[in-house]
Amino acid sequence: MSDDEFKTEDERAGIFEEPMSEALSKRYLAYALSTITSRALPDVRDGLKPVHRRLMYAMRLLRLNPELAFKKSARVVGDVIGKYHPHGDGAIYDALVRLAQDFNVRFPLVDGQGNFGNVDGDTAAAMRYTESRLTPAAMLLLEGLDENAVDFKETYDGGDEEPVVLAAGFPNLLANGSSGIAVGMATSIPPHNAAECIDACIHLIEHKSATTEDLLQIMPGPDFPTGGEIVEDKDSILKAYETGRGGFRMRCKWEKEEVGRGSWQIVVTEIPYQVQKSKLIERLAELIETKKAPLLSDVMDESAEDIRVVLVPRNKLVDPEVLMASLYKLSDLENRFSLNMNVLDHNVPRVMGLKQVLKAYLNHRQEVIVRRAQHRLDKIEARLHILDGLLKAYLNIDEVIRIIRFEDNPKAELMKTFGLSEIQTDAILNMRLRALRKLEEMEIQGEHDKLSAERDKLVQLLGSEARQWTEVKRQLKIAREVFDPESDLGRRRSLFGTAVEIDADAALEALIPKEPITVILSKMGWIRALKGHNQSLEKLKFKDGDELGYTLECQTTDKVVLLASGGKAFTFAADKLPSGRGHGEPIRLSADLPEDETIIAMITPQKGRQRVVASTAGYGFVVDEEELISQKRGGKVVQNPPSGATFAFCPRVEGDMVAVIGDNKKILFFPLSELPEMARGKGVKLQNYKQTGVQNEQLMDIATFDSEDGFFWQDSGGRNISMNDWKEWVGKRAAAGKLAPKGFNRTGKFS
Repeated sequence: MSDDEFKTEDERAGIFEEPMSEALSKRYLAYALSTITSRALPDVRDGLKPVHRRLMYAMRLLRLNPELAFKKSARVVGDVIGKYHPHGDGAIYDALVRLAQDFNVRFPLVDGQGNFGNVDGDTAAAMRYTESRLTPAAMLLLEGLDENAVDFKETYDGGDEEPVVLAAGFPNLLANGSSGIAVGMATSIPPHNAAECIDACIHLIEHKSATTEDLLQIMPGPDFPTGGEIVEDKDSILKAYETGRGGFRMRCKWEKEEVGRGSWQIVVTEIPYQVQKSKLIERLAELIETKKAPLLSDVMDESAEDIRVVLVPRNKLVDPEVLMASLYKLSDLENRFSLNMNVLDHNVPRVMGLKQVLKAYLNHRQEVIVRRAQHRLDKIEARLHILDGLLKAYLNIDEVIRIIRFEDNPKAELMKTFGLSEIQTDAILNMRLRALRKLEEMEIQGEHDKLSAERDKLVQLLGSEARQWTEVKRQLKIAREVFDPESDLGRRRSLFGTAVEIDADAALEALIPKEPITVILSKMGWIRALKGHNQSLEKLKFKDGDELGYTLECQTTDKVVLLASGGKAFTFAADKLPSGRGHGEPIRLSADLPEDETIIAMITPQKGRQRVVASTAGYGFVVDEEELISQKRGGKVVQNPPSGATFAFCPRVEGDMVAVIGDNKKILFFPLSELPEMARGKGVKLQNYKQTGVQNEQLMDIATFDSEDGFFWQDSGGRNISMNDWKEWVGKRAAAGKLAPKGFNRTGKFS
């Protein structure tokens, strides 16, 4: 009985019942594995993905060698689709184009003729217009395929064979790098200098215990096709190569060019890797238009064969280093290339460090050399076997001729008489008569001696691991000649530098004329700036129902910080404040200040100066004034007051003691050292208050003073009243305190 008789009707029709979750998981897992192993991740041995490997192999079969003529790219793409890679022609042609772009690939594997795109981001011409062939570097990857150097597998339709991996005559994975996104993982490997990679391989062969740090003395880091400057510190580079994860900070290469009369301009000659020049210039133009790059006046693209982007400063007083530092932060003149050496090691994805990658490559090269040597040895043995038979024939030529002329079955008689194999006998019987001359015998003997000597060397090679590594090293040195560091192809393009950090903001402020101003803030939130100090404020006019709130004397180069009752700090540039004519502008036009919040203080932060911030609930801490500066319209959170309380106090720190008073008229003094220094938060309890649930006690005022000078409070007339016995109110932070002395301010505040 056949198995079909036991199947249901649905099963015979190919319909099977299966839980949706199980069906999805099985199929998604299959898709994920296919993406990882057959599309996105490169093989650690040859550094290629399947599509690139198939392109190389197809071009080899089309005999597109460097010394031969070009063929249409469409012919290559057609062969790859038809035989090896059943995907869209667009994806395959894009892969071919990338291998030909010298600004994308450090050592191009395809020599392109025609329009193959440019660094501006322009795409290549259609495949019917362009032509291509292999480069000498590609030939190094393909060597030995006819000598059993690597395994082959069936193509997708079983009609042909393709290599599982290429022989890889140089470490292509590191030389050309790779990038890709799979399911749940990705790879990002920058290109390196091939000669340096080969030197590192040779060093690792000679010094098996070499560390990553030793290898980085030989190959210090990436070498990008577009050059530029790598400004990552050495410790970060070492850690990245040891772990296989990290990144490299890159900057453009530029120079200052004098244009006469003391003026100058910046000329950018190299841009970071994979940055499109056209988009870079668009971004710089946008920064000028939106006034986000105030030091830059104009940008011009004067590029021809080489890159030449001209940056014109706003004036000749601008420091070139400062101009570039400001542009690094705002554009792709500086960017970061990530390192994630996630590769396929025997078809298993792994993140490998530099030494592991080099070892895997060298082990592959050793295997290739052994396989090629064994293949050559087998060929030599087969040829020597034939030559041995031919030499026997020459030694007994008369008997051989007799047997051939007179015997009914000369083949069997020759095998029996001289002890020949069938292969040897066939070779003798297939000889031409003119080969019987003495000269031919001498040539066969010479060939025999030559092949015997070669066989002995191959046997020694296969029997000695040391000889194998010597051969690996010899072949690497030959490959290195293709990437001669003295040639245009092999010279290092990316240099290493140090990122000199420059305070571009401070430099920008230096361009602002320093002039005295008096900032006026009304109670309804209208702000303006009067020129000069010591202004007569009695004549100031406000809108109906509004009045003076805060005044502040500062300079146009200062930052003005407004502290709001909700706990945020809002920053204004003093030189950007509206002029004193009129009523000014509402602060809510420039800051996202909620309608139900009010301003509690207006200050100009100074370096090294501190303030005590506190809420009405009696919580506070010490903060540096510079921490109050924000760059966003939404402000910066300074204090998170408890529910029902507000941010209300921020006196300047002017001593070593803190004085607090609650609305219960109790005063407490405690050391400033008991308060933590924070950038933001709720703070710690300053004074203990009763929580009645109806009308909770609150903080009324806070101040700081110097213990050596003692404590003073101001009466309603502005006179300083000394508390001679102030130490009686000293206690620990968060204590309840003691009632204020007789005669204390009726307002309940210290001033």
